Amino acid sequence: MAKRKLKMEIINPNAAGIDIGSRSHFVAINQDLSDVREFGVYAEDMKELLKWLLENDVKTVAMESTGSYWQNLFTELQNSAIEVILTNGKFTKNIQGKKTDVLDCMWIQKLHTLGLLRGSFLPDLQTEHLRTLVRHRGNLIDTTSKASKRMAKNMRLMNLRLDVVVKDIVGLTGLRIINAICNGQTSSEELAKLRHGNCKKSEEEIAKALQSNNRQDYLFVLKQELQKYQDAQRLILECDMEIKKLLDEFINQDDVKKSLCIDKKVHKRINKNTPKNLDLNLISYQYFDGIDLYAIEGFSHGTVLTLMSELGENGILKFQNAQHFTSWLRLAPNNKVSGGRILSSRTPKGSNRLKIALRQAANSIGNLKDTHLSNFFNRIAYRKGRSVAVSATARKVATILWNMLYKKQQYNPPTIYEYLDQKRKRKVIELQKQIANLDARMGKIKLV
Repeated sequence: MAKRKLKMEIINPNAAGIDIGSRSHFVAINQDLSDVREFGVYAEDMKELLKWLLENDVKTVAMESTGSYWQNLFTELQNSAIEVILTNGKFTKNIQGKKTDVLDCMWIQKLHTLGLLRGSFLPDLQTEHLRTLVRHRGNLIDTTSKASKRMAKNMRLMNLRLDVVVKDIVGLTGLRIINAICNGQTSSEELAKLRHGNCKKSEEEIAKALQSNNRQDYLFVLKQELQKYQDAQRLILECDMEIKKLLDEFINQDDVKKSLCIDKKVHKRINKNTPKNLDLNLISYQYFDGIDLYAIEGFSHGTVLTLMSELGENGILKFQNAQHFTSWLRLAPNNKVSGGRILSSRTPKGSNRLKIALRQAANSIGNLKDTHLSNFFNRIAYRKGRSVAVSATARKVATILWNMLYKKQQYNPPTIYEYLDQKRKRKVIELQKQIANLDARMGKIKLV
């Protein structure tokens, strides 16, 4: 038999591929070794790289999202006339064999020339600034959480069982007592007098729990951890001020956004991690042009702030439909079909901060009663368990979000009466089908 050649259409004729590294970048503009060059990571090296691409009439470039090493080069190329595609590393995996930086960049260039690569989602520059601050704030909250756990451990080793008599050792009562201990107070009766009026335990019971063994090494570590906790709390307040400044600048640019107002949500719970001096209810309403996100059950201040920082104002417009959005969040099932049969329908691995926030909101919905989403959660949980219900409810919330932000619709869940009417209609339709099947079996009518 004569040999047959498979030809593929070239989609991007003037394409280049870049293999990102921590110390150098390898760039290929063709499939010959002479068309591959290595550049450094300094600013002057990136300018030289851009100059070389422009000299060779390169119109589009593809690169992997390797760690955080791609960001500076991506910004440099984005400011030029070259189109830049940032792709996930799993889409550029080569066949088995020898792996080098030169072969990797040539493989990326080949895939991009044939149009086999698609770009990842990237927000606009202003959203990136907000995302940096919000992610930094999340890291600071993690620091306070770890510091409070280490404080509880060292107090437990000192036989100070504050964690037994108070719900939160960094609450009003807990911080007063810890500060007094670090300042040298050893009397359990005097420490118990620092009890806040909202504390459920009596002074006598608190005094019994604060009988110290006076270990100085644990006391020194406790002082250090308290200082770390207080420093992190101060940094969180400064970060909140910077976030408020950035959001105010964005909203004040548009007079229509600035004129919008909404009633306060007094039923939304405020905890110690809620941003201070920041009315997210009003800001999110203005940010998304009059869309009330707090109307969705289970949505907290952290959920809304994560949505604003990870998606941005117009980021939802990059997703053509709700299925595309839920698939990007990795909340939609990944059906694997072979032989006309579904082999697996598990959700794919991996998550981002927005998916985590939506799952936390879905978990909160599961604790509510007699709402549209909580009823949906309970139906899934009854059949398949709570973990599956969390994923299914998060996907439903993501679909609601897409319709609200893409179509500019307010959240309007069906009332309990509408829900019961729909349920009755479904039951009537099922009964009619069963009667039709029985009649068909008895030969009275022909089932079409």
